[in-house]
Amino acid sequence: MSLLPRRAPAAILDPIVRGLAAAHVTAAMLTTAGFLGNVFAAWLASQGELLLAGIAVLFFSALDLLDGALARATGTASRFGALYDSTLDRLSEAAVLGGLLWYALQTGSDEQAMLAFVATVGSLMVSYVRARAEGLGLALKDGLFTRSERVVLVGVALLFGLTRAALWALAVLTVLTAFQRLWIGSRALIAEDAAPTEDR
Repeated sequence: MSLLPRRAPAAILDPIVRGLAAAHVTAAMLTTAGFLGNVFAAWLASQGELLLAGIAVLFFSALDLLDGALARATGTASRFGALYDSTLDRLSEAAVLGGLLWYALQTGSDEQAMLAFVATVGSLMVSYVRARAEGLGLALKDGLFTRSERVVLVGVALLFGLTRAALWALAVLTVLTAFQRLWIGSRALIAEDAAPTEDR
């Protein structure tokens, strides 16, 4: 369960992917560009340029919809690519929240600084619980507030200057989602461990 679809509609995605492939753009290029763009957005946020930061977050994070599709379309999908993409996704998100934390400290808002810290930890834990579960052989994609929802919330909040409300929502919902995944994953693993060996 998630609030937003995991992929853009094929009617929109496919022509863009074909154009990128024809231009010899690689998935790794898109992943790197998305990360560097989010670092730029983080810097804008730290300087109080919230509108521009919001535009940058939404634009460069949208590249995350394209890199995997491009890799599959060009037959270049690999385990390295998946690891590289996931790692830079986490760093991108942390960078933007770090930019907001810095801005909060510069403006004297200890509340928002702490919320940005909690949101960062919560976001990382949402991803960590999934990664750890998959390492134990359990597919765990459910979650109320996954990366797509977090990126859209931060980007839109920056556009409209609603950072305090967004940070409260992120801090609460990321922690809840991490516990939601932990609950779902724990129940599934306990059930598997309790099943007779011949049924596994």
